[in-house]
Amino acid sequence: MIISPPGIMDLMPTDAPTTPATDRHHIRTPAPASLVVTLVLGALTALPPLSMDMYLPALPEVTGALRSPAATVQLTLTACLMGMALGQLVVGPMSDKWGRRRPLLAGMVVYVIATAACALAPGAGVLIGCRLVQGLAGAAGIVIARAVVRDLYDGVAMARFFSTLMLISGVAPVVAPLIGGQVLRLTDWRGVFVVLTVVGVLLCLVVWRGIPETLPPEGRHDGGVVQALQTMRGLLADRVFTGYVLAGGFSFAALFAYISASPFVIQDIYHASPQTFSLLFGLNSVGLVIVGQINGKVLAGRFSLDVVLGIGLAVVTLAAVALVLMTSGVFGRPGLVPVAAGLFVLMSAMGLAMPNTSAQALMRSRNAAGSASALLGTSTFLLGAVASPLVGMAGEHTAVPMAVVQLGCALAAVVCFAGLCRPWLRKDAAGDAAGDAA
Repeated sequence: MIISPPGIMDLMPTDAPTTPATDRHHIRTPAPASLVVTLVLGALTALPPLSMDMYLPALPEVTGALRSPAATVQLTLTACLMGMALGQLVVGPMSDKWGRRRPLLAGMVVYVIATAACALAPGAGVLIGCRLVQGLAGAAGIVIARAVVRDLYDGVAMARFFSTLMLISGVAPVVAPLIGGQVLRLTDWRGVFVVLTVVGVLLCLVVWRGIPETLPPEGRHDGGVVQALQTMRGLLADRVFTGYVLAGGFSFAALFAYISASPFVIQDIYHASPQTFSLLFGLNSVGLVIVGQINGKVLAGRFSLDVVLGIGLAVVTLAAVALVLMTSGVFGRPGLVPVAAGLFVLMSAMGLAMPNTSAQALMRSRNAAGSASALLGTSTFLLGAVASPLVGMAGEHTAVPMAVVQLGCALAAVVCFAGLCRPWLRKDAAGDAAGDAA
């Protein structure tokens, strides 16, 4: 379903923010995304989980090899997330000004160089710095992939396409820990970054050959930093847009609390092997992918996106409550199986929350897709970066901080969704369009 320009305007909320650039330019909707473009966009959205998850089984080894505490090594995750957050603020407006291809290719080249430097890092400080640059460069793939989707689709069609991307990118968290675990059988943690460097080179070549320019010259913004800031300010002035951005960001923070803490929880507290951890992590990722496909193929078009989003946030919150009760000893000392089951439910429910927050936020961006995508991604990764060190504050021998951080983030997401978006007080354009289509 490709929306023509009149369809885009019909689906836009009446109170969506406008900017001077939005008023001057109206972009012709391109042709539907080809299979190659879809696969490449999926690969670009898979790059962050690939960069993170292949490295996760090696975290305990890195603490010993670099003689650094777990909290310091977890900063390598935080630095990468911070880089991805800040990089999007730069790359997003750049893609609105110069098009999608050039900033994307430049970011991919720097990503390859930074990843190779991670493999050669002599100490934790250098590794943290290299991971920061890696995140800054990798931000190009994240923000521009979302902007390209906004160039091509709108409304329920955009939510469905995000679910398709989740299917493709969801393969990364399934196979990445498994690959990481097998790489550790053959070499040490540095070999993980060597593999990521090769993946980056291949993806850079595929982007060069497979991604067309989806933002025509007449749709680009001529302004510089000042206009980019004005555009972002206009977007943030929209209470509903900000609500979706924060709800998505806190949801991801709950997810990343699991990502950063689970290697220590599963391997150190429950004494599982790196291969067992990888298997459990992959199983959770499969749950997220399956629920994401249910969202895109079954629920979108039949129910309001806000209704589905609310259900997803409710399930995430309930799963976090159960994890707090289990890890704090309310039901005695739980084994690995019930804790893993709680994490599986929490991860799977993200398949309802994450695609719909992205779609609802981007629907209110009109032509400033790059800037809106940057704000969406920046808040997501900044909140995730804050959650990462919090889960290790009580040491490596308790899972309570992980569960508490997850619950706090889930409750914050619910508050932002209910307090700022207030879907019951307004007509949901995406949901109404979905009902009409059904």
